[in-house]
Amino acid sequence: MRYISAAETAGRWGLSRRRVITLCNDGRIQDAQKVGATWIIPETAQKPADARVKSGRYIKKCEEKSNGSPN
Repeated sequence: MRYISAAETAGRWGLSRRRVITLCNDGRIQDAQKVGATWIIPETAQKPADARVKSGRYIKKCEEKSNGSPN
C-alpha cells in the first residue's frame, strides 16, 4: 500500500491540510497512520462524507433547550 502526506491529500480533496489532520485525529479517514508527528494516508483513501448538519434542526433543538431551561 502506498501512502501520501496530509498536505498532498488536502490538495487532492480540495481541503486544508489542517482539516485533513483533524479528520485523521477523529478517525474518519480509514487506515490513516501517525508516524512521529506526521500523518500518512493511503493513496486510495476516500474523502469522508460531510458530517455537518444541513437541515438546521440541530440549531432549533439547541434553541429549544436554552428557552426551556429553568434559568
